[in-house]
Amino acid sequence: MQNEVLWFILLFVNFIGITLSYRLFGKNGLFAWIAMAIILANIQVAKMIRFFGLLTAMGNIIYGSTFLATDILTEKYGKRDAKKGVLIGFFTLIMTTVIMQITLMFVPAPEDTLDPALKQIFSLMPDVMVASLTAYIISQLHDVWAFHFWKQKTKERFLWLRNNASTMVSQLIDNATFTFLFFVVFNPQIFAQIGWQGVWEIFLTSYIMKFIVAICDTPFIYLAVRFSPKES
Repeated sequence: MQNEVLWFILLFVNFIGITLSYRLFGKNGLFAWIAMAIILANIQVAKMIRFFGLLTAMGNIIYGSTFLATDILTEKYGKRDAKKGVLIGFFTLIMTTVIMQITLMFVPAPEDTLDPALKQIFSLMPDVMVASLTAYIISQLHDVWAFHFWKQKTKERFLWLRNNASTMVSQLIDNATFTFLFFVVFNPQIFAQIGWQGVWEIFLTSYIMKFIVAICDTPFIYLAVRFSPKES
């Protein structure tokens, strides 16, 4: 049960972190969180774990927190700032990938011991980036649109409804797009090892995890709405 316990601890740490980031730095804190989260999620996804016996990749929690960030932005500041947050994440991941690919080209010193580990982690990043950015931009823009749509339909009532309705569907879109592109299209060697059953397990487990993240973030969006952080 170690993975399961750690997962819920990590979930709590992420939500506390994003809440503090907004409380201390306002919408700029949310922009910074999105940029950090999109990078960490694409590093964590390289680690495979068993969660309640099912195979999955990590990164679901930190990535799911970006939907909470854009929902707070949409609720407090409107669609324009929410889309700005999405584009900041998009740009950050592209530049991180480009910079790290150039970094890997440097010839390491004889004393260096970490270059093989860096190559193992970041050599997959171009594949991760394309799959992730495709899923990210489609699902996040849908999330901003859906949140605003439900806000208008409910006449700004039922915050829990627009938060969950927009995020759960957007997470489904994101999960299906990323899983298919990364594990089937871009990495046939991984697909050959795990097969369709493994892909299905990863998809199902990842979505269940993201579904839990979406439900658990609801109290934190209510908390964030009550904040009046100082904006620089």
